[in-house]
Amino acid sequence: MLSQKENQTQSRTGKRISLNSENYYDLTTDKQYQSPTFFKKFLACEAAAMAEINGKYKPDFKKALLVGNYLHSYFESPEAHQKFIDKNQDELLSKRKPHGLLKEYKDADKIIDTLKDDDGFTKLYQGSKEVIVTGQIDGVDWKGKVDCLNLEKGYFIDLKTTQDILKVYWNSETRTKESFVAKWNYQLQMYVYKELIYQTFGVWCDPYIAAVSKQDIPDKAIISIPDERLYEAEALIDEKQSHIEDVKNGIVEPERCERCEYCILTKKLNEIVSMDDIIN
Repeated sequence: MLSQKENQTQSRTGKRISLNSENYYDLTTDKQYQSPTFFKKFLACEAAAMAEINGKYKPDFKKALLVGNYLHSYFESPEAHQKFIDKNQDELLSKRKPHGLLKEYKDADKIIDTLKDDDGFTKLYQGSKEVIVTGQIDGVDWKGKVDCLNLEKGYFIDLKTTQDILKVYWNSETRTKESFVAKWNYQLQMYVYKELIYQTFGVWCDPYIAAVSKQDIPDKAIISIPDERLYEAEALIDEKQSHIEDVKNGIVEPERCERCEYCILTKKLNEIVSMDDIIN
């Protein structure tokens, strides 16, 4: 079994699959490259992340992924949006006559209308779309897919939908209130993308989130990420990455969180718990 150092050396010298729009989300490339999505999955539950990456567990997020791709393809190009619709008609349309769009995609159209008619968004959302970037962070290969990259003006934008832009979340670990951006650790994604863009193109770019809410009347905002939040993300990767790579490479057994869907599905009643411990 390879040590962490040997794995990192192989990562630098071994042949990696060349990424494209067709294979970017494949588990084969997820095994070879770290990504913000899977890094956060490992932070949440190592056992679930390992089961997913090895094809033994498939979370039921197909509909959410399709709705997200429906939205992103619209702002990529008319051709990309039509190609997506043609490819996924059976998933988008109701089985009942007159076979119109399902509610989720009608809601996505509301979000699209909210953004496409906003001059501030359309002026800012200029640049190359769905740009795949790769690089290394402390010897580990990473990948990212940037929604909108403007190298000339030095910024990039990630589209995010959320329940309510102004909703306040409680972080029980830090005992502080936080925004949806911090709740879902989007600053980690922005830090990684910033690093990979520089390694791919040699340009430092400022990160922004174009956020739209899923409310009946969608709210919207352009959100910046302060440098201190990016430093926090960098520190988190520095602290956790070596262990996550050891788990991913089978050197260390993955820990179970005992709270997620995967852990509940695979739970065995091997012990008795006190009533005072079940809320810990």
